[in-house]
Amino acid sequence: MSENKYTICHSEDDIKHNESPKISAIMFGLGVFGNVAALVILEIHRRRDSRANDRRHRGLFHIFINFLVFTDLAGTCLTSPVVQIAYAWNKTLVGMAPMCSNTSSAVDSCTIGSSSSCTSSVCKYFGSSMTFFSLATISLLFITALDKCFAIGHPYLYNRVVTKKWAYITISVMFLVCFLFCLLPFVEFGTYVQYCPGTWCFIDMNPCDIKHRVYANLYATIMLVLVLSTVACNGFVGYQLFRMYRRRNRQGSMMKSMRSSSERKVFVAHEVEHLIPLVFMTIIFIICTLPMVIRMFYNSIRTEENHENDLLALRFLSINSIIDPWVFILLSPSVLHFFCLSVCKTRLGKIRGSVSETTLAKGNYHVELSRPNMWTSCPPMEENI
Repeated sequence: MSENKYTICHSEDDIKHNESPKISAIMFGLGVFGNVAALVILEIHRRRDSRANDRRHRGLFHIFINFLVFTDLAGTCLTSPVVQIAYAWNKTLVGMAPMCSNTSSAVDSCTIGSSSSCTSSVCKYFGSSMTFFSLATISLLFITALDKCFAIGHPYLYNRVVTKKWAYITISVMFLVCFLFCLLPFVEFGTYVQYCPGTWCFIDMNPCDIKHRVYANLYATIMLVLVLSTVACNGFVGYQLFRMYRRRNRQGSMMKSMRSSSERKVFVAHEVEHLIPLVFMTIIFIICTLPMVIRMFYNSIRTEENHENDLLALRFLSINSIIDPWVFILLSPSVLHFFCLSVCKTRLGKIRGSVSETTLAKGNYHVELSRPNMWTSCPPMEENI
């Protein structure tokens, strides 16, 4: 496919007839259904937590996860319908609301040397929305991981400083920074362009203007730094939990009281059940984000374009908002408790059966089958949150 064809895509008005909206429609439906289901489950957990005595730290985690799921849902609802309308009208995003001018653009002057260009308010809206929601999602993941990192690494300072008010302020500032960043192309620092097949717009990955190229590389760098920072925070939390687990096992017989031992177990259990979905969400976001980051860095050092690969990277980025809520649904504390209790009961039944057979063979009919050591490897779970 020629480079000229990709250049024409930037200003194409009509969608080709061989393009199908099925993939976009399926992604839209799954994204809405999954995020709505996750919000319902979160609301159920919130109401259960409202009846608990100590709900402060759970509340902080649920605040971050609520905003994460709501952000994914908002991103899906504000972008996917535009794609479906484009297919229904058989018009590209540029063709839906063209604004033509006689000034040459960076893309045209570098590629085909046209003296006129067309931009679109719809294209700019779509591109800025994609930029905002992709940055907001990974930023929320990073804030959630940082909160866990701070709670594990500095628990006393965390208990004194971190409150729900702090969480709301942090999230508000994060949203503001992401919003200002995606508005930079409106003041000529960076630019949004249309990509084939004309149903999506994003940051120009092959600009000729240096400042536009800097903006594209800045976006990719920020995404990469946030991903790596989130991985580092989750790794630190996992390492600290492992150390606490080993320390508890070594000093289990020297605990001052059963109450302190139980509180420590409950604390570790809370952190683990929150860490598991967070780690999976981070892994999924890495898989979904890296293709776009790689494409942006790759395109910044080359002049030829390949919109098919760019579209594939964008779909990976969009899939993240579909998978995230399902990760939370399948790995929510209630589901983990149910799974762990099922495994524990199965293992306990096998242990009781083997003990019963052994003692009957020896003629000992007075052995207690519910000795405490049967729970050593599978302790009783706390009440579902």
